[in-house]
Amino acid sequence: MVQTPALPFSAYAKDTRVEIDAALERYTEFDFDCPARLREAIRHSLLAPCKRLRPLLVLMAAEACGSDREAALPAACAVEMVHTYSLIHDDLPAMDDDDLRRGRPTCHAKFGEAMGILAGDALLTCAFEILARDLSEPAVAASCCAELAKAAGASGMVGGQVDDLAAEFQDAGLEQLVRIHRRKTGAMFLVSLRLGALVARAEPDQLASLHTYGERLGLAFQIADDLLDVRGDQATMGKRIGKDSDRGKLTFPALLGVDESTRRARQLVDEACAALAIFGEHASQLDALARYVLERNH
Repeated sequence: MVQTPALPFSAYAKDTRVEIDAALERYTEFDFDCPARLREAIRHSLLAPCKRLRPLLVLMAAEACGSDREAALPAACAVEMVHTYSLIHDDLPAMDDDDLRRGRPTCHAKFGEAMGILAGDALLTCAFEILARDLSEPAVAASCCAELAKAAGASGMVGGQVDDLAAEFQDAGLEQLVRIHRRKTGAMFLVSLRLGALVARAEPDQLASLHTYGERLGLAFQIADDLLDVRGDQATMGKRIGKDSDRGKLTFPALLGVDESTRRARQLVDEACAALAIFGEHASQLDALARYVLERNH
């Protein structure tokens, strides 16, 4: 399916989520060797209604760089599987100990802690199977596997989570907070854009622009997420609010206040959108997604 820049973002995102959800549904049918209980646990978390921001970024980046988004759909699904695995594990009692996610009981709350761990493990490995098997060009598939592994691993998302846990109830500063979230949240935003660009065989200047966009967007998203934890509505968000302060988490509102955090998020989004100038109208949906980050209520 080709890009339709004139389509309003809300309609574009809705249509594209349907496409992503259908692909995730197919990928998690599995064969008869997968235990039924494991399949149920995986699908409970992965197929729950949500924003699908990371796979949207994959597809939008591919389109901005001149590719049909269908070619990037396996990469989009792989990114969403890694993201969902991280949420399942983050919600475990040993981590953030949450019982509500995406408007549903968390995986371990419904299926037990062991099954939650195993469902996350299965999603992580399935993501790389999809990249290796379903991206049409072997060299691109290999590059995407390497990029996603680095972003999700010890120097990326997992390392950021470790530092986030270590900072609980600690007196830390803005520099440390930014460093944590550039890895914990930002790394997966960046790799989503890079995977879409790699599938599209992007030029170096296009990759550089998407890097700037993703870096700013990832940090803006985290600030907005911290703000929602302070002033959001639990029913709308589909997860508990106020939990960050309860656990002594280092957050932007706690460090900077609500007003300054809001100002910084707006500035970061403006900078992210400015980085898209090289793409012209082909990045209209990326621009709209960045604006949505500031406006979202869940």
